[in-house]
Amino acid sequence: ALEVFSRHGYRGSTLDQIAAEAGLSKPNILYYFDGKEAIHVELLAKLMSEWLAPLEEMDPDGDPQEELLGYITKKMEMSRAYPRQSRLFANEIIQGAPRMQPHLQSGLKPLFDAKCDLIRAWMDAGKLARMDPAHLILSIWAITQHYADFEAQLQVLLPDPQTAWDGAESHVAFMFRKLLTP
Repeated sequence: ALEVFSRHGYRGSTLDQIAAEAGLSKPNILYYFDGKEAIHVELLAKLMSEWLAPLEEMDPDGDPQEELLGYITKKMEMSRAYPRQSRLFANEIIQGAPRMQPHLQSGLKPLFDAKCDLIRAWMDAGKLARMDPAHLILSIWAITQHYADFEAQLQVLLPDPQTAWDGAESHVAFMFRKLLTP
């Protein structure tokens, strides 16, 4: 289902395609799921859990720069390893989050607010450069996920994947280290 949804989007995907990709019959798929939307929501929920884990793991007692740079590194690694998952999520958001809106409100928003408060406290203590914590997190997401969501473009612009990823990881870490330094 991940392959089908990330390639065709929600609207362009069918249960027949999902069944064929999984090597199962459509009735077998429907035995486990109520339909295409249930599969999509399950994938998105699992994705959100996996992609938010590194944000949840930021240690309030750790070194603020290292905690944020560690988070950024994990996001870059996830973008490299899981571009289909990133595109699946991006497509859902671009469509207005019709299937994920409740999870965004109940799961993402409280975590986002808590991490903004943590980052603000680090800034208030002089451990990070002062900026808007919400926009810092959004910028981290935008930059790190760009490498997954626009993978086809990057393959044209930077055709050697190993060099491209090494350069991207180095550049992103350098950029955020400069930005975060008080």
